[in-house]
Amino acid sequence: MRIVLYSHDSVGLGHVRRNLALAHALNNQLPGLTGRPVTGILITGTALAPAFELPEGWDWVLLPGVGKGSEGYLPRNLTLTMQDLVPLRAKLLKATLAGFRPDLVIVDRHATGVHGELETALRRARAGSARVVLGLREVLDSPATAATEWAKVGGPRVVKALFDAIWVYGDPAVHDPVAAGEIPFALRKLIRYTGYLAEGRPSAGGTSCMPGRYCLTTVGGGSDGYALARIAVATPIPDGLGHLVVAGPQMPAEQLSDLRDRGRPGVKVVSTVDDIVFHIRHAAAVVSMGGYNTVCEIMSSSVPALIVPRTQSRAEQRIRAASLSAAGYLEQHEIGTLTPAVLADWLASRLGTTVDRRRAVLDGLVRVPQLAAELLQPKADSNQVGPDKVSANHFRADESVAAGRSKGGASRVAV
Repeated sequence: MRIVLYSHDSVGLGHVRRNLALAHALNNQLPGLTGRPVTGILITGTALAPAFELPEGWDWVLLPGVGKGSEGYLPRNLTLTMQDLVPLRAKLLKATLAGFRPDLVIVDRHATGVHGELETALRRARAGSARVVLGLREVLDSPATAATEWAKVGGPRVVKALFDAIWVYGDPAVHDPVAAGEIPFALRKLIRYTGYLAEGRPSAGGTSCMPGRYCLTTVGGGSDGYALARIAVATPIPDGLGHLVVAGPQMPAEQLSDLRDRGRPGVKVVSTVDDIVFHIRHAAAVVSMGGYNTVCEIMSSSVPALIVPRTQSRAEQRIRAASLSAAGYLEQHEIGTLTPAVLADWLASRLGTTVDRRRAVLDGLVRVPQLAAELLQPKADSNQVGPDKVSANHFRADESVAAGRSKGGASRVAV
């Protein structure tokens, strides 16, 4: 069985990390669900991707990178215009899908890629035998911004022509993007909620890079995490406790050096760690920005967490932090009013405590392979997929909305 996972990767590592977690889950579980071995390609736009461990039988295809400027997307490294770069990336995408002939294509977040680069390749793949899925994090952006982005790809009509299904990687009882107006209501019949991609993320375990008891601050990829990290390294910490600050591989070298110069006694600043999941689960408390992957890794633990969401570019992290805080799974604080003294008080008050997050649906990495197995069934056999293969707890968006909302989120409806 051949699978392609695409992420455009303009800022940060969130898209490729999410697809990598899916690749491991599909590789581990689909053979047992379908009786077919799996091989796959991860298409990415970040040169940092090959530093991550791939599942057996998978490989990378790296596209020439794009970044984001004040006027939108721009080439990250090549001295080309976007008018030259987009056709180049589109040709590479068409060649990859045509040559690999995937059974399943999963597109992360951006339905047609950068400036529509993926559309022709998807149409050709779906005209053949491929099933095509749009994978969305549970929060997109403010409804107005999301509506503009849907319009740019052609709206529901184009999305329905390109995709067999939309998988939303979240729990509608915490945040329902259809009810919130972030996903067009016209697409509701394509949607299945998988739950958060939290439990089952690859963790090598082993030895912490921070000896003894510690708290952890992590700022994701690090390209916009300096403000939070600077507060963290200046925060007084209780006696006997260390503070590990993970600045991220994309933090500029001068900022990383400055953090190390500013660090108080007991603070260790590193660019990356080998296993962030392991370090989160063994921390006494976690301070983090509000990116999807880091939040999922926190949600898979019982460690108390303070989320300090990004305030620029998108409203996504603030919406996520607010919804999870309202559900009681973590706490939030705005960067504009966070000080070392405030953070020190929070850390001191949370040491020795735990948070029960078991009410949230956290097993999306089990449900996604089940949905994939169902989607890949021959059409003649589609009614023969039994409960032993596909969970009954996939929530359809139209039924979730119709059922109304209870306190803390949408009612869950089994399909």
